[in-house]
Amino acid sequence: MEHRAFFYRGTDDFLSVTVPYLESGLAAGQAVVAVLPEPNLTALRDAFGESAHRILFADSADFYRHPVRTLGEYQSVVKQSAPRRVCALAEPVWTGWDERQTQEWVRYESLINVVFHGTGARALCPYDTGTLPPGVVAKARRTHPRLVSSGRDDLNHEYVDPEAFGAGCDRAPRSPRPGDAEYLPIDGEDLHVLRAFVGERATGHGLAKRAAQGLVTAANEVAANALQHGAPPVGLWLWRDGDDIVCEIGDGGCWRPSPSPLTGFIPPDTALQRGFGLWTVRLLVDLMDIRAGWDGTFVRLSVSRNTPESAAG
Repeated sequence: MEHRAFFYRGTDDFLSVTVPYLESGLAAGQAVVAVLPEPNLTALRDAFGESAHRILFADSADFYRHPVRTLGEYQSVVKQSAPRRVCALAEPVWTGWDERQTQEWVRYESLINVVFHGTGARALCPYDTGTLPPGVVAKARRTHPRLVSSGRDDLNHEYVDPEAFGAGCDRAPRSPRPGDAEYLPIDGEDLHVLRAFVGERATGHGLAKRAAQGLVTAANEVAANALQHGAPPVGLWLWRDGDDIVCEIGDGGCWRPSPSPLTGFIPPDTALQRGFGLWTVRLLVDLMDIRAGWDGTFVRLSVSRNTPESAAG
């Protein structure tokens, strides 16, 4: 797996590196993919002219909506392209996200090094240093093993191993629940009451029907895991936090060994593979946080009321 960050300024600088990069993929017989925002998408397509049909172009605004789903979509591209290797030019969307969402997209860039390890895939990720926040550019230095800038392609000595990087993302303690959070004890294997509780309150707080169904399914999966692997008491809290509906499931058990920062982020090969349940949960909600400590294990699920109807399916 080759994973490079490309720091550029302006369209000419962008094309000076991306055109030869994609041409090298075409010459090698690789499956060439370019996922870019405008105006770079149109500029690159125009640069290739009649040869543009040999490249799979996609708009970043459509492709980069949810980090875990995007990982799954790229995984599908890699599998469907086999035995050809993939040469990807991938520029994420960095505008329109809050601080927590931005962190998940930064983590996504780090996870690429794990998810596609051993596939032979190549990925070049452009970063416009003239328009992006300095913090985003700085994080790119920690998530890409190599850097391309000012005509140089160098090893990146600031790169951080994905597991260590993820641990840093999870270091902050979970914020306290509000006093008006509704509580439901979970004391049996029949989770019908839980599903009804979450569904009624999620829609009551204004969550779209399909997104609410996704939250119900995710909460059910996490609660079933808590009952099977955790320790009593097991309970669920639900509340509204601005535009977000938050659902937290907790139990009194101490997760040992502690969950990996990669838990639930790596796409499983089959439904029988360990981790499939938490991977599915991450697909169903906007954010999932896991905190395990001396006081128990807590999984917090968040879904925005602004989530499109189609996002949970």
